[in-house]
Amino acid sequence: MRISEKIQQADWQKEKHVPVIDCPDKVTAGDFVKVTVSLGKAVAHPNTTEHHIRWIACFFSPDDDKYTYELGRFEFNAHGEAAAGANQGPVYTNHEVTFAFKTTKPGTLSAVALCNIHGLWESEKALSLA
Repeated sequence: MRISEKIQQADWQKEKHVPVIDCPDKVTAGDFVKVTVSLGKAVAHPNTTEHHIRWIACFFSPDDDKYTYELGRFEFNAHGEAAAGANQGPVYTNHEVTFAFKTTKPGTLSAVALCNIHGLWESEKALSLA
């Protein structure tokens, strides 16, 4: 089975595992655009030692281009683990990332997130040029 067949999609307003991509719908060619990707915007996702988001990866696929470009992969490594036990640690990372990129073509932003229990989840957002 192909890994693409394992990636799940749903409406982020109803499913806590779906990445939410926040950025303008239209961008100016060659200007940096700020993008925030998070999970649990409408329905909270747990952030515990036992159940958490491990990483978010972001990609851009320009229209009429053969390739997809990886924009970044962002890992979340502290979920309350400690020698004292699960959820006893003083540090928790939040499953949210903000980055910037620029493009000279319209296309599609994609975000893929990995939940340690429920697997891979993807969302997409079209970007047009202003």
